[in-house]
Amino acid sequence: MHRGVRQVSITPRRVHTVTPTGVVVAPPNLEREQWLAARRTGVGGSEVAAVLGMSKYTSAHEVYLDKRGELPLDRPQSPELAEAAFWGLAHEPTIAAEFSRRTGLDAVEGPGMLAHVERRWMLANVDRYVLAGGESTPSSLLEIKTRSAYQLDEWLLGVPDGPALQTHWYLAVTGYSHAHVAALLGGNRLLIHRVERDDKLVEHLVALVGEFWQHVLDGTPPPVDGSAATEELLGHLYDVRTDAVTVADPAEVLPLLERRRELKAREQRTADELREVDNKLKATAGEAEVVKVQGQVAYTYRQNGPLAAKRFTAAHPDLATDYTHRVDALDTKRLAAEHPDEFRAHRARRLVVPQKEHTAA
Repeated sequence: MHRGVRQVSITPRRVHTVTPTGVVVAPPNLEREQWLAARRTGVGGSEVAAVLGMSKYTSAHEVYLDKRGELPLDRPQSPELAEAAFWGLAHEPTIAAEFSRRTGLDAVEGPGMLAHVERRWMLANVDRYVLAGGESTPSSLLEIKTRSAYQLDEWLLGVPDGPALQTHWYLAVTGYSHAHVAALLGGNRLLIHRVERDDKLVEHLVALVGEFWQHVLDGTPPPVDGSAATEELLGHLYDVRTDAVTVADPAEVLPLLERRRELKAREQRTADELREVDNKLKATAGEAEVVKVQGQVAYTYRQNGPLAAKRFTAAHPDLATDYTHRVDALDTKRLAAEHPDEFRAHRARRLVVPQKEHTAA
């Protein structure tokens, strides 16, 4: 059987352990709902970046609510993330096999979800375990990634921060001294990196994530941050009660409203100043598309932007008619009229702050 696709039984090193510090807490091939429930018993490698505020897809607040059981167990992903996850899983055996071919190291599947033998809230779902030549017991692990070609430059320099944190978390759980990371970029470029265990980083991660996990146990949510992931979560988190009123603490809300006014005013000033600078640059370009300074291209002002549809239609109405076509679109007005409950349940929430001054009572 080809390297990278066979499954072996990992012989325990000590009683209850299958890696230097890892124990099995859930077998492989669990039903999805059981696997998701098992993940709620601790923090896994894919969640570490979110816990530390370094993920653009998930926030610490969302991880907290999930671990507390306050979110649906199997909530749907965005279509983009679901598609990426599908292809990542589909390519995993091929990448593992090619890793083995290039390195001469066996990459084998493991016994299931692991936890640290002493800190059972530290979880790991390792992609593959690695055996060096002649070994019967794995001595390291393999993390497999599938990424866009646009990320190639990041991966040429080493393992980017997010995957590096995940890999070190797995080293913390398993107790291994090193790991391998194989990343397929753009579907046609495989990069392989070896990651040596950094004990200071491991200690730091365990302390920070351990503090987060204690908050989960205590029921103390992390502060709401400014990430797009938190914004998306809050927009759909609650079952909204029509016209319900929350009586808020003035000491909490009024400073936030004042800060918001300051930021909105600064945002407008910045937008106006930026537009002024851009307009001056455009005026300097005149009829030229390229502007050079000291023999070098300083900027371009090319006529390659989106079509100005209204101006085109006014100037060439016949052509506009010839090239106008209908597109499929959701009839939201009819949906709202005929299915008001379903329509309301899926509407986004908007934050609207009146333009009047707020003063403390």
